[in-house]
Amino acid sequence: MEQNPKPKSVLDSLGEEIVRIVIPVSICMLMVVILVSVLNTDSDSSGPSFTSVATIAYTESSSDSTWDKLKGALLNALVFVVVVTAVTFLLVLLFYFRCTKFLKYYMGFSSCLVLGFMGGEISLFLISKFKIPIDCITFALSLFNFTVVGVLAVFMSKTAIIVTQGYLVVIGVLVAYWFTMLPEWTTWVLLVAMALYDLAAVLLPGGPLRLLVELAISRDEDIPALVYEARPLINHDSVPRGAVVQRRVWRERRDNDFGSNENLDSRSNLNATVNSSFEPNSGLERFTPIGSDENERNGVDVEDGQVLRAESELAAPLIQHRINVRMNLQEGSNDDFALEGIGLGSSGAIKLGLGDFIFYSVLVARAAMYDFMTVYACYLTIIAGLGITLMLLAFYQKALPALPVSVMLGVLFYLLTRLLLETFVVQCSMNLLMF
Repeated sequence: MEQNPKPKSVLDSLGEEIVRIVIPVSICMLMVVILVSVLNTDSDSSGPSFTSVATIAYTESSSDSTWDKLKGALLNALVFVVVVTAVTFLLVLLFYFRCTKFLKYYMGFSSCLVLGFMGGEISLFLISKFKIPIDCITFALSLFNFTVVGVLAVFMSKTAIIVTQGYLVVIGVLVAYWFTMLPEWTTWVLLVAMALYDLAAVLLPGGPLRLLVELAISRDEDIPALVYEARPLINHDSVPRGAVVQRRVWRERRDNDFGSNENLDSRSNLNATVNSSFEPNSGLERFTPIGSDENERNGVDVEDGQVLRAESELAAPLIQHRINVRMNLQEGSNDDFALEGIGLGSSGAIKLGLGDFIFYSVLVARAAMYDFMTVYACYLTIIAGLGITLMLLAFYQKALPALPVSVMLGVLFYLLTRLLLETFVVQCSMNLLMF
């Protein structure tokens, strides 16, 4: 048995990083496709309709011309984006005035509505579809327990991470299914509009999401939001990646010639700088202080040689540039660490906003209303777009919005598959031509 195991290759590390977020995204999309396939009848491919902010400006009708549908869909998308932008700026304002408890209560109330009302109505659809024998009292108690446990699991930090992840995926499935009830033209235009909005809100200097993250970084506070967090990568000795990097920084800072009081102040300042630099917004996981009880229980107190070996084993390509964090901290520059959108934390955990789950699933579910060939094409392009976004994260050294690449590729390949590939495959099948 080898005492020095072979370090992981770039492909191994990259695969682990991507798989940890691809699996829940795929499960969310699969569940929405199943719901759409089961609950939507052939006679009404658009499914049940409902009135919302996305249809307040124009109500699509099958008798309308293509031009009228396009104009109405553009108007609906514009209204929806304006409302979302206004609400996001309101959240920034509330966060600026430190109304954090109000935001948490609002997010909890929203989750309760999604799980209780949306989940309850979809459950009634399924009960009616499959004729499941259940009485009202049992259904009400089951729904109440499901809702309460879900809200507590999402907003209680002591809950097992797999339970929290499961309920976040369920919330994404429920909201995505209700978005599939929008008219077809409105849905497609809305997806493109939200991708452009996500790009502007995260990357522009005055974008609301960027302002929210910069404010959270400056205050070293968490943003109350529904964010899916994948499990962080752990090395063979169960040493978190962030702990390894931070311990190396502490050791090198400790070896400098400082006085005892000055050294203590520098350590506290360093810890505050590192924590604030990695504050998440569907973004990056914060460092865990080296002196915390959790790290002591995990046996983080390792020797210098073990730290170097662990670093070589955990050098994932998406966060490899973070090993030189000491140089940036000494220079007093943390511009490269003001991260927004999708990203990787210092411990290797990927964080992705629940809105990205929802719109990915809406795209695939809308494709499922037409043909499953378009579903396969859209799914593959969404996953490819997500991988491209993670790769761009490594090159630009800052988190990027997760919607634009995946949604644009998904819409493009939906059109190509529906207009070109389907015709080609059908003609080949009818003429018994194999390729």
